[in-house]
Amino acid sequence: MKPFLLRPSASTLNMLRQACLQRRDAVPPTLTEKALIPGIPDARYWLDQDLTPFIRDVSQANLREAEALASAGLPNDTLPLANMLAVSGGGDAGTFAAGVITGWTVHGTRPVFKIVTGISAGALVAPFAYLGPEYDGFILRICHAIGPKDVFRSRNVLTRLASDGIADSKPLSRLIAKYVTAETLAAIALEYAKGRLLMIGTTDLDSARPVTWNMGAIAASEAPGALHLFRNIMVASMSIPGAVSPVMIDVDVDGQQFQEMHVDGGVLTQVFLYPPGTVMALNRVTGARLRDERHFYVIRNGKLEPQWSGTKRRTLSIGGRAISALIQTQGISDLDRIYRIAQQDGADFNLAYIGADFDISRNHKFDGEYMKRLFDYAFQLSAKGYPWHKSPNT
Repeated sequence: MKPFLLRPSASTLNMLRQACLQRRDAVPPTLTEKALIPGIPDARYWLDQDLTPFIRDVSQANLREAEALASAGLPNDTLPLANMLAVSGGGDAGTFAAGVITGWTVHGTRPVFKIVTGISAGALVAPFAYLGPEYDGFILRICHAIGPKDVFRSRNVLTRLASDGIADSKPLSRLIAKYVTAETLAAIALEYAKGRLLMIGTTDLDSARPVTWNMGAIAASEAPGALHLFRNIMVASMSIPGAVSPVMIDVDVDGQQFQEMHVDGGVLTQVFLYPPGTVMALNRVTGARLRDERHFYVIRNGKLEPQWSGTKRRTLSIGGRAISALIQTQGISDLDRIYRIAQQDGADFNLAYIGADFDISRNHKFDGEYMKRLFDYAFQLSAKGYPWHKSPNT
C-alpha cells in the first residue's frame, strides 16, 4: 500500500505563492548611513554612531527658536527653559500616556514642549502631544477607538507560513491615516519652524540599528511622499517583528535604489530623548544659542517592578515570557540612561509610570475594559497634579 501523502490543493499553492513577498535589495552595510529618503535628506539620524547631523539640526532649531522669540519681542540672548517629553512603548498600556497627557491639560500645568519623542505605542501619541492641548481630542478618539481588530488583522495559518508576519497592520494604517492628515502635517511644520522638534524611533532590521526620524523636517519638507512617509514611520514604530508585517521604506544611495525593512523601535530602545554628550557638543558650536534650564518628562507605559506570570511549559509561552522579561529590563535601563543624562546636563528629571496600586488584569491584548480603566487611572492622577518621580528608583 502506498503511503498517504497530504497534497496541498492548487488554490492553496497559489495563495502561498502570492503570500511570498518580494523586496528591493537591502542597503549594503557599508552604505547604511549614506542612504537618504528621496526629497527629504534630513529625514532621520543614526544616533548610535556619528552625532554630527543631529547636533547641526538641533543647533539650527535653536536658532529658529531664537528668531521666533525675537519676532515676538522677547529676549533671545539665552534661550528659555526647555521642557522635553519622552513617551515609551508599551502596547495597549499606551493609554496610560494618553491619560497622563490629557489629565495634565485639565490640571492647567502642561507646558509647551521643545522636544517630544515617541517609540512604539508612544509614537501614536507623540505627534498630538507635540501639537498641544487643542489636539487632546485626537488622543482621546484614538485611545477609545483601539481594539484588537482596529490595530492588526490576523492572517490564516497557511498564509502566515509564507508571509512576513502573523498579522498585517492595515487596520492601524487606516486609523493613523484618519487622524494624521495633510492638515496635521501642516500644523507640525509650523511648530517645527519655531524651533520645536518631534522625533519617532524605529528599528532598521537589516542593519539591526535604531533610527531616529526627524518628523518635523519630514512635515516641513513639502516632498510629494511626506505624508505617506510620516504615516508609515508611525506604523513601523509599532510593528512587532514576526507578529506584524514590517514597513518597507524606499531609500536612495547615489542614485541607486534600495529598500529598508523597519519594525518596532522597541526592539532596541523602549524610550529615548537625546544622546549623552549632546549639550556639550552644542555648546561648542560656533554661534550656538545657549540654554541654562531643561526639564525632562518621561512617561513609561508600564510598571517598574517585574510582573509575576505563571508560564506554561510550551515553546511559545516560554519564548514569549523571556522576551517580555527582556523588554522589562531594557526599559529600566533606558530610564537609567535618561536619568544619567539629566544629571550630566543639570536637567530636572520627572518620571511617570503605572504604579503598583493599579492591579487590573487584561483578558487579552488590547482589552477595551483594561485600556479604559488604565486611561481613567492615569487621567485622575494627572488631573489632580501628577506626583512625578524624581528618579527611576523612587
